[in-house]
Amino acid sequence: MATTVADVIIERLKGSGVQRVYGLPGDSLNGFTDALRRDGTVAWQHVRHEEGAAFAAGAEAALTDEIAVCAGSCGPGNLHLINGLFDAHRSRVPVLAIAAHIPGAEIGSTYFQETHPEQLFRECSAYCEMVSTPEQLPRLLDIAMRTAIERRDVAVLVIPGEIFLAKASRRRPGAPIRRADPIVRPSDAELRSAADILNDSARVTILAGAGVAGAHDEVVELARTLRAPIVHALRGKEFIEYDNPYDVGMTGLLGFSSGYRAIEKCDALLMLGTDFPYQQFYPSDARIIQLDVRGDQIGRRTPVDLGLVGTVADTVPALTRLIEPDRESDHLDSARRHYGRAREGLDELAVNDRNRRPIHPQYLARLVSELATDDAVFIPDVGSPVVWASRYLRMNGRRRLIGSFSHGSMANALSQAVGAQSAFPGRQVIALAGDGGLAMLLGELLTLTQNRLPVKIIVFDNSSLNFVEVEMKAAGFVNYGTGLDNPNFADLAASVGILGRRVEQPDDLEGALHEILAHDGPALLDVVTARQELSIPPTVTAAQAKGFTLYALRTVMSGRGDELVDLAETNVFRRLFD
Repeated sequence: MATTVADVIIERLKGSGVQRVYGLPGDSLNGFTDALRRDGTVAWQHVRHEEGAAFAAGAEAALTDEIAVCAGSCGPGNLHLINGLFDAHRSRVPVLAIAAHIPGAEIGSTYFQETHPEQLFRECSAYCEMVSTPEQLPRLLDIAMRTAIERRDVAVLVIPGEIFLAKASRRRPGAPIRRADPIVRPSDAELRSAADILNDSARVTILAGAGVAGAHDEVVELARTLRAPIVHALRGKEFIEYDNPYDVGMTGLLGFSSGYRAIEKCDALLMLGTDFPYQQFYPSDARIIQLDVRGDQIGRRTPVDLGLVGTVADTVPALTRLIEPDRESDHLDSARRHYGRAREGLDELAVNDRNRRPIHPQYLARLVSELATDDAVFIPDVGSPVVWASRYLRMNGRRRLIGSFSHGSMANALSQAVGAQSAFPGRQVIALAGDGGLAMLLGELLTLTQNRLPVKIIVFDNSSLNFVEVEMKAAGFVNYGTGLDNPNFADLAASVGILGRRVEQPDDLEGALHEILAHDGPALLDVVTARQELSIPPTVTAAQAKGFTLYALRTVMSGRGDELVDLAETNVFRRLFD
């Protein structure tokens, strides 16, 4: 029988399917963690940094579509959660954060470790409240969980440490809190208006985002009926790219030319479940229809001619039935031909390059994709690993690709891999880590060994904040402050009980990857990759072209002309002489 507030919290979490809580203990959390110990069925997933706990919870929620939980002690402890919670908030995944607080009687006295978490977390959550009396629980817990689940967002409960230990109030428990599954689609009149626009357009392009999850076949059928190419945003890649004869690649800063061109050349753009943020990649002269289950998202990125509120899965079949048959396919055929050329050009870069050093990151990403299991979970760090993942990882409907794609935080890969592997212990989880990102939360290597999590870490070791350097070049700045003096990450991993290997020669890469991916425990492969590899966006603006010219001139004038030679050798000469 539950007796304390903490006991009641554990019972309600269990009832809603929670299997673990990510966190770091502290005195203000003692009542909560002791309740976990006594219960024995909800695991305490110990991490080395609370930011990692929030990232891990967000990854679990993203992969399971169920609520995940993290916890932090008062003051600095729960404050460390905030970056990971911002990521979950921006990614729209259901996370409950339990933020322990200083004793209630001391609030407002500038007590040791005092902060105001009910204010700090408000911007990164849909619900954030402080529990002042035991009688507020479990009612506020139920509200917090339901808000997180139904809004697919973060909920934070701030709880002074003594309340965990207080006697629980009597309240009849309700049903377990699980997500409802309503049918949401536009009215018949709105669907008719959308069909009229599409039927009146000769060159329709579909832009697919994360909202197409679970609607792959329906979207492909709509594309077949419309004779429309499908361009995907990064978060839509895993859900729509595979088994798709209408795929023409990705657009955006990380995309490539065929996706950009298919949108620029269309006379009607159909946006399905996407909040694609880059205004410069929308068409300059086309009618736009946007479908989103969140009506407040419509028109945020570009003016739309028709906004539709509904899920992709519920809406697209009804819309498809209204499309006139026997449409011309010139736009689709042209887009597919362009995609074939763009894909071929990208694949030509993902090669051994005659065993020349350093290793090209495209080659590394391609090999990872080829050697990983059919249901692998890939998690790239923000920066250049996201570029190579978006261009070279092949999805198949069973693989997953998650990351900090909306919040854009460094250091996400390893900690999100902790959550992914915790939720799916028998599944291959691969963190595509940047050397800068890995170093930020390096202590989470110990989380892998302590929790016996067989995560595989592939380090893109280019001794730099590589994507920042590309941004500097495009803006005309000489690279400065971006170099990294890295250790041998393989030796470092081995020192804490993780299998570590380092590869500098392209001929050695495939064998080392085989060994790392086949290992039955945590493993790290440190791959020395080309620092000067450029990830050029699908269209270069006049400002970017000017920026690269200024960068070249300023680099020579600062006495660093050898950097330009290295840049040319990495990106130009190999194409000329191969």
